[in-house]
Amino acid sequence: MLNGFFVIDKPAGVTSHDIVAMVRRAIGQKKVGHTGTLDPFATGVLPVAVGEGTKAIQFLDESEKEYRAVLRLGVATDTQDLTGQVISERDWSHLEASDLEALVPQFLGRLKQLPPMFSAIKQGGVPLYKLARKGVEVEREARDVEIHSLVFDWIRLPEACFTVRCSRGTYVRTLACDMGEALGCGAHLLELRRTRSGLFLEKDAIGIETLATSQDQQGLLLPLDRALSHLKALNLTESGGRKVLNGVVPLASDFEAVPEQLSPGEQVRLYLGERFAAVAENDKLKGLRLSRVFN
Repeated sequence: MLNGFFVIDKPAGVTSHDIVAMVRRAIGQKKVGHTGTLDPFATGVLPVAVGEGTKAIQFLDESEKEYRAVLRLGVATDTQDLTGQVISERDWSHLEASDLEALVPQFLGRLKQLPPMFSAIKQGGVPLYKLARKGVEVEREARDVEIHSLVFDWIRLPEACFTVRCSRGTYVRTLACDMGEALGCGAHLLELRRTRSGLFLEKDAIGIETLATSQDQQGLLLPLDRALSHLKALNLTESGGRKVLNGVVPLASDFEAVPEQLSPGEQVRLYLGERFAAVAENDKLKGLRLSRVFN
């Protein structure tokens, strides 16, 4: 059984859920799930958990994402991308490349972003995109997002390509739309590619066909503990490791070395030799407790 993460290079035209179904067929396992949904038109890094990897999704550090996108000025669509209906067309011919460059400072740092109607966010239990398809628009609450960096890679008006490093939950479609509105002409995305999702990188991404035809699928797998390498690692004694694998909380004497002081709520990886055994969390009142044991 395969356990860990595949970094799939999602092609355009399929949903993230479609990719999960494709991975299930490719590896012959049912226990498969993805993290960090990509729009159907988008491409790039889609982390797919298999086997015990599905238990580890909750511990991933995906607080930071990176995207490369191409926008078109002068045309706004209802979906904020090329798949939608045109809702406005405005003149952009008076603009120069320097006008786009000058926008960057106002879109850096912490921002309030209004989620698009065409999104999976639920309101009253109903995904917004289902309401949008019926022509219904509802009030949404602006969300806090953070843009860590924003760089234009090239500008060939009315199109421009930019790379953005941002917090989880940022809608790059909306960022492009907002930049278009700031320029007074509107905009929408022509292309969107995710190049990084936390520790999952574009250089590690594989096509679904590569996975399906590989004779060494295990070799394409990102191990569980590598995906959780942002967590501190602690080594257990033989007896301590056996306790943990049986769901018993370890004592200080069950570690090979006395654990250093942990912050309240801090999560750690526990190892029995080379074997990744569990994730534990430091409870402020009760001390270390097991969050998840891996088989």
